[in-house]
Amino acid sequence: QVQLAETGGGLVQPGGSLRLSCAPAGSVFSVLNMAWYRQTPGMERALVAIINQEGSTNYANSAKGRFTISRDNAKNTCYLQMNNLSPEDTAVYYCYGEVIPDVGQSLRGYWGQGTQVTVSS
Repeated sequence: QVQLAETGGGLVQPGGSLRLSCAPAGSVFSVLNMAWYRQTPGMERALVAIINQEGSTNYANSAKGRFTISRDNAKNTCYLQMNNLSPEDTAVYYCYGEVIPDVGQSLRGYWGQGTQVTVSS
């Protein structure tokens, strides 16, 4: 079972920055698309940003111009740099990755456990 481990959440003041990281907890064969989602109480999980292996990206409108998704393929690690944060960005942020765990195994999606981001003064 693949586990995606997220780090980097926490409490930040409005206008501040945070950087989230996500990587498989152990070795895997390949990671294709990686993405960040966020969820607030009572709301569905929503896409924030996505990146493929070649580095092509897409962002939710709320993230454009403030957030940057990137990845290090050698480390199978995905990052989300979040700048100019506002209270509306407060949410649990989840990493999602499309992973081939080992040679000969099928591609499937995996979620991280989530990391809380709180933007408050």
